[in-house]
Amino acid sequence: SLEVARKEGFLEKFDRTIQFSHDRVQESAFNMLNSQDRRAKHSGYGFALCIHAMNGCDDSMLFTAVDQINRGDPTVILDHEHSSLVARLNLQAGKKAMGMSDYVSALSLFEHGISFLQE
Repeated sequence: SLEVARKEGFLEKFDRTIQFSHDRVQESAFNMLNSQDRRAKHSGYGFALCIHAMNGCDDSMLFTAVDQINRGDPTVILDHEHSSLVARLNLQAGKKAMGMSDYVSALSLFEHGISFLQE
């Protein structure tokens, strides 16, 4: 139970939230998930960040959101609208990467974007 994990020092409770006591504990717990679940979590994180990235926050938020979604893999996104959104975000991030003369990252972003396009 969560209470046992908290008593053992793996979790900390702050007001109404519980968080891992250390990044390595969180990483270990995350790595216990099977591959499909990890990809789904990455996509979820990316889409959560996507809202901020689309509201004109700094470029780092866009790159972080797209990176998380790309770690998720196209197979976890079943909705055509989400797939199109991811492709557009990768295109936008790729163009920004090109503007910073990071052509290797730009190419990777473009390729990821294409991979999310469904037929």
